[in-house]
Amino acid sequence: MTRKKNNYFQTFCNLSEAFGTAATVEDLLQLIVKYAVQTMDGKAACLFLQDKKQDIFVPKAKAGLSDTYMHANPLKAQRLSKALEQTGHLLFEDAANDERLENRDAKVAEGIASLMTVGVMVDGRMIGVLSLYTSDKRKFTDDEIVFLKALAANGGIALKKARLLERIEQNTLLFLDLASAINSSIDIKDILYNMTEKTSKAMGMKGATIRLLDQDSNTLNLVASYGLSDKFLGRGKLAVDKGLSEALKGKTIVIEDLSKSKDLQYPRETEKEGLHSLVTVPIQSKEETIGVMRLYSDSVRKYPQGFIMLIQALAHTGALAIQNASMYLALKEDKKSLEEDIWSHRLYF
Repeated sequence: MTRKKNNYFQTFCNLSEAFGTAATVEDLLQLIVKYAVQTMDGKAACLFLQDKKQDIFVPKAKAGLSDTYMHANPLKAQRLSKALEQTGHLLFEDAANDERLENRDAKVAEGIASLMTVGVMVDGRMIGVLSLYTSDKRKFTDDEIVFLKALAANGGIALKKARLLERIEQNTLLFLDLASAINSSIDIKDILYNMTEKTSKAMGMKGATIRLLDQDSNTLNLVASYGLSDKFLGRGKLAVDKGLSEALKGKTIVIEDLSKSKDLQYPRETEKEGLHSLVTVPIQSKEETIGVMRLYSDSVRKYPQGFIMLIQALAHTGALAIQNASMYLALKEDKKSLEEDIWSHRLYF
């Protein structure tokens, strides 16, 4: 037992050093699965990340597993996640006969006798799993469970750091692109279309719309969209209902699961479009709300505060673009009137 504890300590010393020297997050995750195998005398290890759209876990880093095994049927994410949420780990001492496991024949062919799986967590949310495989039947000790969980936690930290840096870069490029579009064009339709397209892509959403308020009819008219079908967009005028009236008062509205919302005007059309989550953010010019930007997701998801703050900032950028275009058109009209006035006075000379 002393030897194991020493190995655990040395492993974490190596990982701590790697956090500062690893070239990429992929390199760091590869070290984690490598150390899991070496330190725990395993046959193999694999770190999987969740793909919510397909409800599967996708391998991100592996050691000791053949390509044949990796190409077997993928792990079902939802079922495994629910099982892990109860205890934080799953132990399978007899992989060949444990009915909880899928693809048991593939495990036998791979020479896997036992395995342990723990969750990879980021901000209290499971984003993946780390599995250790052994070639002999094993009863895993409490120390081994704690150690594998600690390795998984390091994987979560690495992924969180990588995603944060990637998000910062994406957000910077997004604002740069929008600022460039505003400065290079006076066509407000082009600017707002670019805004819906770039925002959808950068934020991983299925589509987006921008609607401006028609105060006479109390409806929101579509002026720009991206990623949504013509049939869905043409479903009818969007009246100012309960949810939209709140947005027009300056409040951002988040619906994480559209199937549970009672405020949708077109729930059937929304379901047919494959939309499962929605964020509505007001577009404000000075102190007046002139419209809304809506971002749609094709999966049920939560939206962290950083996400909300970013799209609010983007909505303000859209409002500035509208203001700039309006001012330009007003100045252009004033210039035309001035020229006509000057020309009429020249008739007296």
